[in-house]
Amino acid sequence: MTLGVVVVDDDFRVADLHARFVTTVPGFAVLGTAHTAAQALELVAGSAPDLVLLDNHLPDRPGLSVAAELSCDVMIVSADASPATVRGAFTAGAVNFIVKPFTAGLLAARLGAYAKYRQVLSPGAGDLGQPGVDRALAALRQGDRPPTPKGQSPVTARLVADRLRTADQPATAAEVATDLGISRATAQRYLATLAEEGRADVAMRYGTTGRPEHRYSWRTTV
Repeated sequence: MTLGVVVVDDDFRVADLHARFVTTVPGFAVLGTAHTAAQALELVAGSAPDLVLLDNHLPDRPGLSVAAELSCDVMIVSADASPATVRGAFTAGAVNFIVKPFTAGLLAARLGAYAKYRQVLSPGAGDLGQPGVDRALAALRQGDRPPTPKGQSPVTARLVADRLRTADQPATAAEVATDLGISRATAQRYLATLAEEGRADVAMRYGTTGRPEHRYSWRTTV
């Protein structure tokens, strides 16, 4: 099954970029792009997509108000990740929220999870019951978790992330290694991955020996 997607963004270059991202994901096809709310409504009415990637900042009206009128699924894409906007997106029925700018890999993960969600909710599935509903929601959320890099343990990755998330001050690789009972090199590798993914901030501090130390802290806003 191929899922049709309409891409809506006020900037035609961004719309084209996001459309190219979509075309790299197996099982998805771009049905068209739009740059205003009016164009989006017209395109959706004429092409009947499964999903709309909908920018909130449109020249004629907010994307959130458009989302509430669409009968298909919607993922809001916006540089505005304020609590009011995020809550408004889900109140309008969005299945996910993606903060701009984003990578092709991130979108691919969200679309892959959406495809699994649609499989669980296929017309022939019958009454799902609570277990089926839970499976559908779990499938949709799978794309929200960044994949563990090759060669890294998901368990260790979670322990390192939790160590930073619950800390009241930045930590060095040596401190994380001591707390978790792993080698300093291992801690450094996992901390560097968190920083590369944008989930942790890193700052330099000069120690007593004059050598700089990398100190990591959990990024509360991404």
